[in-house]
Amino acid sequence: MKVLGAGEWNKTKMNTDRNTDAKKKWKGEISEHRHGEIDVLRAVAIVLMVIFHLVYDLNEFAGVDINDQAPLWFFIGKVSALTFIFISGLSSGFSRFPVRRGLKVFFCGMGITVVTYLVMKDEYVRFGILHFLGVVMMLSPIFFRLPKWMLWSLGGISLLLGFWFREQVLKTSLLLPFGLMYDGFRSIDYYPLFPYLAASIAGILVYKKFYAQFPRGNAPFSFRLKSKLIRWVSRKSLSIYLVHQPILLLIILIVNRL
Repeated sequence: MKVLGAGEWNKTKMNTDRNTDAKKKWKGEISEHRHGEIDVLRAVAIVLMVIFHLVYDLNEFAGVDINDQAPLWFFIGKVSALTFIFISGLSSGFSRFPVRRGLKVFFCGMGITVVTYLVMKDEYVRFGILHFLGVVMMLSPIFFRLPKWMLWSLGGISLLLGFWFREQVLKTSLLLPFGLMYDGFRSIDYYPLFPYLAASIAGILVYKKFYAQFPRGNAPFSFRLKSKLIRWVSRKSLSIYLVHQPILLLIILIVNRL
């Protein structure tokens, strides 16, 4: 074992302190240059999602006479999901490791598949929003290399294929991720690549147009958000997504037993 002299020890300590300060500075810059408008949109999407799932749970598990597919609740659920998908495409432009994060989100989706299969049986989640977001995050490095005209074309094709696929009925479940369903298919959460890829591509196009040339938080309509709560909700959106349903169901169970 090498014994460091006083001079060498001081030099090593200075290098360590310098690296630590650099890490703190980098984290501070990330926090300082967060885009307030993105945090607000993500927080709004979280709130709408919780509201929609609460209505669904009250109807499904608490016996409350409320139609979770009524226009208002359907609109709230779709706006929440489309906002998440749009922000995912937009935020991928800021991500240093989109493939790693995509894998994490996809495996969280697979965990939901296992849980819902055990609980919901026929309506379990095969390819829900987390599966979708995970796949698109992993593909995002490819999308960001495409020119804008090709992204516009891909978005349009995604919409057309999505609406056409809805009219097709297959005998296999292997193509569910692409929007091709089989007869009798049901799921409590289903977001195939087509047509929803278009919303992610819209986010990528917005990033290229308004954010790519302003990497340090100086986009024309960007602002710094002072609310720590909204920033926290935005940063913890995946965790909130994973835990909010068990919490809602636990509350409903407790209330039903009172």
